[in-house]
Amino acid sequence: MKVRAQMIRFALVGAVNTGTYYGCYLALLTRLPYLAAHVIAFALSMTGSFLLNSYVTYRTRPTWRKFLLFPLTNVASFTVTTGGVWLLVDLAGFSSRYSPLVAAVAAIPITFVVSRAIMLRPETAVEMR
Repeated sequence: MKVRAQMIRFALVGAVNTGTYYGCYLALLTRLPYLAAHVIAFALSMTGSFLLNSYVTYRTRPTWRKFLLFPLTNVASFTVTTGGVWLLVDLAGFSSRYSPLVAAVAAIPITFVVSRAIMLRPETAVEMR
């Protein structure tokens, strides 16, 4: 499978995942501070992202091992988006409503590289049982 095709599918899955995250974020923002809303929405969107990336982006079988490793793809993304949201809202004076979208764009390349390494990692004989 070509990397370019994976990148395109990754971007499409990312758009769906971002919409899911943002909808959760906006709903939670009505009751919670922006950082709490961000953290919870981010956590909720992770499972859907794993399944979509497994089936659509990389066309690989989801396994428990990959599922447990998948959050590593989001460590860098979480760091970039959380730092970005904080910088945009608290230091730059941007709206807490739109800052997560701007911060998410900066995290895309990092997330692709890490997720590709995890999702296309060869399975061992023990894992395949």
